[in-house]
Amino acid sequence: MQLILLSGGSGKRLWPLSNYARSKQFLPLLQAPDGAKESMLQRVIRQIKESGIDACITIAANNQQKDAIENQVHDKITFVQEPERRGTFAAIALSVMHLALEDKISPDETVVVMPCDAYTGKEYYSVIKQMADTVDNNAADLVLMGIKPTYPSPKYGYIIPEFRSSEVKEFRSLGVKEFVEKAEIKDAEELLKEGAYWNGGVFAFKLGYMVNAVKHYLNADSYTEFRNKYNLLPKGSFDYEFVRSAKNVAMVPFNGEWKDLGTWNTLTEELPDNVMGNAILGNKNTNTHVINELGTPIFCNGLSDVVVAACPDGILVCGKKVSETIKDYADKLINRPMYEERRWGSYQVLNTQEFDDGFKALTKTITLNPGKNISYQVHHHRSEVWSFIDGEGLFVLDGKVTKVKRGDVVNIPAEHLHAVKAITKLTFIEVQEGGPLIEEDIERFPFEWIL
Repeated sequence: MQLILLSGGSGKRLWPLSNYARSKQFLPLLQAPDGAKESMLQRVIRQIKESGIDACITIAANNQQKDAIENQVHDKITFVQEPERRGTFAAIALSVMHLALEDKISPDETVVVMPCDAYTGKEYYSVIKQMADTVDNNAADLVLMGIKPTYPSPKYGYIIPEFRSSEVKEFRSLGVKEFVEKAEIKDAEELLKEGAYWNGGVFAFKLGYMVNAVKHYLNADSYTEFRNKYNLLPKGSFDYEFVRSAKNVAMVPFNGEWKDLGTWNTLTEELPDNVMGNAILGNKNTNTHVINELGTPIFCNGLSDVVVAACPDGILVCGKKVSETIKDYADKLINRPMYEERRWGSYQVLNTQEFDDGFKALTKTITLNPGKNISYQVHHHRSEVWSFIDGEGLFVLDGKVTKVKRGDVVNIPAEHLHAVKAITKLTFIEVQEGGPLIEEDIERFPFEWIL
């Protein structure tokens, strides 16, 4: 079986902790069984392994998420990079064609597509197995997961089965009568009376079935050609573009625990503690959560049903019931990401300044994991000063390699090639001077590290 995980998200509903590079599925806020913190993505990967599902995993995501995925997922996976954001239909089409044209997977192999941020119990993965079995047994060409609704929601699409599940004593799948897009509350109430299920965004099919379907939209002789023409694919959801017009469709019901942790209101319900980070709650708070990634302490008292989230990207103080409205304001609040995970570690912007004469400076802290390195590179518009504050590594400037450790300071003028490799975990402060001070001011070159 092939398993495709969709990693989308624009990072708006969980501002300020999330952004386009650090989407909600990468936030290490949930509690793992061993007591450590894990992200939604890490939780899903762990549950897949624990469920005994024998599948090769492909993750479809944009390039900004690639490093975060590699840092958080240490199992063998395939990463399919979307050239641009075009919705779930294009992401699934690209992944399917990668399996067929690049990985040479058999057309008869079963593929299951699911979101990478589902918050569920182990029964969820039992239903995924049932979906795969339904496809393997040729009972349907396309199989969906229907989630038993807990309330009439306007946020989800609905699946109306041919029969109510209560009318069928034994079943693995139900035929589908109708699909309904997101409905108003009154219409959703009527749908629930008809026995409708939420569309869980999980799909199963034979690879060859979907490859043939995708070719009607875009045909190509190679994966590279297909990816180069990615912008010709429709921009929208898989449900809207394909599912609602598909024939021979079935649904497998899921009646277990399922929750969308896409807003602060729902996410805080699953956090292990009311306080995470440098914060203190007084004794006059009710249902208040504080998540602080800043060094500056936060104190809260006399608050009820409030979430406080603070990080270098901003500070949120919001009533939980209206926390979803942050997405309407996020575009006005989001600048460049102040924190990012990279393949080599992470960085956090500490300060930016512009002086009266136009001189600009930016300060960040950078941490490299042991054995990792920053590429051999040159900046055309800025100079840098690196102050090493922990660990040991190798620093190279214009081809000359020296060992660096805590207390060392190096100057890197503009137009000079440089790189650094961590021997142990290595942390340093970087001060950029010049302009424009943007991540795009970089040109990379090959370099062979010899220890």
